[in-house]
Amino acid sequence: MSFERSIRRTSDEFSSALRDAINARGLSLARLHEMLRARGNGVSMATLSYWRSGRRRPEGVQSLAAITEIERLLHLAPGELTVRLGTTNRTGPIGPNQFPMNEQELERAVRDAFTALGAAYPDTARELTTHSVTDVDAAGNVAHCETRSIVQSTVGTITSIPFLELTPGERTPAPIITAIAGGRIAARYSHPNGEVHGVLFELDAPLAAPDTTIVEWAVDYPPDYPPQRETGHAVAMKCRELLVWTRFHPDAIPDHVTERVDNPQGTTTTTTEIGGRTAVAQIRRGFGPGALGLSWAYDDGR
Repeated sequence: MSFERSIRRTSDEFSSALRDAINARGLSLARLHEMLRARGNGVSMATLSYWRSGRRRPEGVQSLAAITEIERLLHLAPGELTVRLGTTNRTGPIGPNQFPMNEQELERAVRDAFTALGAAYPDTARELTTHSVTDVDAAGNVAHCETRSIVQSTVGTITSIPFLELTPGERTPAPIITAIAGGRIAARYSHPNGEVHGVLFELDAPLAAPDTTIVEWAVDYPPDYPPQRETGHAVAMKCRELLVWTRFHPDAIPDHVTERVDNPQGTTTTTTEIGGRTAVAQIRRGFGPGALGLSWAYDDGR
């Protein structure tokens, strides 16, 4: 099959899926355009029409961000339209690839973990869109975390991606990391300092730049793991969207939450009252390199 025919086939698959999803929701293209504008995405009406007809295909960061927003507006699963785009001829602006925190000792431990897992440092896979969901139990501690990510190869062909759990300044046993979709766990590693634990996530199929795929994994904690009242996610390259969603048990709604944003230059924190909410959603677009996190506290001393 020629390259041009391959592009046409994937473009047809995308436009057909987009038309079906719009029709299923009973929306006009004009209404979809209004909804996108209300959410700060300035994609034009003409561009939407081209995408729906198959005359053009989305490319670049802004266009791909619009597709992610359209998936939400049309009540589709994350990546349901994106995966039908197939190969594109560009990665879009990538930006620097940097360790997301200003922690030199921790970065050295991460380098050791990459080496032990057989992965090159830094990782050349980019997280385009990541949704990290943490559930907090009745005691107010982290119970379970699931992460789903659209990842892109930026250079060459990759077959696996290292995913790490970091606890800066706190020694912990290894958490239980499992693959849910998109691949399998091929190797595991725990650094002697107890602050870096990780896995090598082997993809279902090789990923050649600038293609994308969707991966999903979960983290649980053994009985001897110290109680955790913070969560977050870090990226080494700029991502289109990062969502850190923390959901609290009804019996463990915190009194205060603190948002923490780390980047290679430093750290900023903001503390607020939760205001009766049962969940906190932190959403950043065009985020990274950096880490976005949340911690919580109770006035009753628990």
